[in-house]
Amino acid sequence: MAKRDFAFDKENFIIIGIAILLIVIGFVLMSGGSSPDGVSFNPEIFSKRRISVAPVVTLVGFGVMIFGILAPNRIRKGTDKEKKA
Repeated sequence: MAKRDFAFDKENFIIIGIAILLIVIGFVLMSGGSSPDGVSFNPEIFSKRRISVAPVVTLVGFGVMIFGILAPNRIRKGTDKEKKA
């Protein structure tokens, strides 16, 4: 049976999974803080967690996602060298 040549390696999928987890954690950190009656102001929306921590976690997740997609496959690189020789 011939080995299939996938675009991503197992390591790429693990990195992408970690990135998705970081993005979800960032959005969960941003959520919440609604007012009790739906009309009054709740100052909790300006907390340090929502203003700075959550966006940084989300952006790190997107950066890891880009790295996971663009990271080279070690196995494929080795087989390309063998084919040329």
